[in-house]
Amino acid sequence: MLTFEQKLSIIESFPELERKSVSLGRVNFHYADSIYDKKNVVYHLHPNGNGFVYGEFLEGYDFDAKGMVNIRDFTAKELKSIIELSIKSLSPDSTIESAIIEDNEEERWINAENHTLILVHEDDMWNVYAGLNLDGTFLSYNEAKQYLEEEGFRKR
Repeated sequence: MLTFEQKLSIIESFPELERKSVSLGRVNFHYADSIYDKKNVVYHLHPNGNGFVYGEFLEGYDFDAKGMVNIRDFTAKELKSIIELSIKSLSPDSTIESAIIEDNEEERWINAENHTLILVHEDDMWNVYAGLNLDGTFLSYNEAKQYLEEEGFRKR
């Protein structure tokens, strides 16, 4: 098993992750560019070496109800791999997002808390997505735009 310091060294090698100290000496690492409300990539890394990586969208990993994979017994290679995959699954260019957008016209809208919604023109309708979740469907672009602006979003 890797030590806390070894795991920290691997995790801190990802410049896109931001360290956040939490209680009991534990640390979280956030991915600010996540297209989802979920920002934690590494959750509650503890000085005893236990911790979690977000893996809800990843294949081949057992995750809990929150989508977290326990990394206690991961090797350095396994830890680096799951972090890379987790970041990729939360990034704007993820294949999950690509499945929603396909070849349709799309725009990204962001609010003051850096939450991102995607406006997609599909089958003569304008759909607003929050991650994989459909947030609203509108008959025209102007209706969708008005809704997004009323909710505090601006075009990115």
